[in-house]
Amino acid sequence: MTVQERYPPQLPLALRQPEPRGFDGFIAHGNGAALAAVRQWADCSGEPYIYLHGAAASGKSQLLVCAAGEVRQRGLGVVYLPLDTPRLTPAVLDDLEQRDAILLDALQAIAGNAAWEQALFNLYNRVRDAGRRLLAAARQPAGRLGIRLPDLASRLAAGPSYNLRPLSDAGRAELLRIGAEQRGLRFGDAMISYILSRCPRDPGALSALLDEIDRTALAEQRQPSIRSIGRLLERLEHAGSDSTAEQTSNESDRA
Repeated sequence: MTVQERYPPQLPLALRQPEPRGFDGFIAHGNGAALAAVRQWADCSGEPYIYLHGAAASGKSQLLVCAAGEVRQRGLGVVYLPLDTPRLTPAVLDDLEQRDAILLDALQAIAGNAAWEQALFNLYNRVRDAGRRLLAAARQPAGRLGIRLPDLASRLAAGPSYNLRPLSDAGRAELLRIGAEQRGLRFGDAMISYILSRCPRDPGALSALLDEIDRTALAEQRQPSIRSIGRLLERLEHAGSDSTAEQTSNESDRA
């Protein structure tokens, strides 16, 4: 007996970071408390430090990018830094407290690394002393993150913590529909179903894809179609494959 997959294999897309647009593009769907807290954080009326956690594809990165965009729209200095970015060193945290707001994503990537933990502990203290604002996110709650430096573990657990729940299929469809409307794009139900069947479903990747579709539509001076989106996905897939092959080659050369 042959069992058919509900969806075809999804494409591993090489997408740029979503363009910050504020909170209008974030679909709460069960994460209303977290969204409200981060809104207050961004307008400087809430807690100066917040910790978000949730499984992969739960929308943590998208919420941080939205918050960064909101802070930037207020004319304040902001930096969004995913700590799982390849080849980062702890020195990247130096002087970040010069910005009004610091958003650190993927803390799980540095947990257990003594140099990173010390650098993050020092940054936390500098941010607090300078009266700046810090928003951190990871896949695990602070107490289960695997931080070995006790003082850092206590700092990360000191503020409000919110667990983000992944969006349902209905929530992802709403994200695409609203995001398309914000960009002046027209998406029918068939187009949304096509995208969800072929692409990674985390909110950040979907928002980044919307930006790519928007750029392509502007370049071609026409509304997107399923066919044009299919061509775009093929280009992004090939670009991702080429990037992976180049990285593998570079690592082999260094070996």
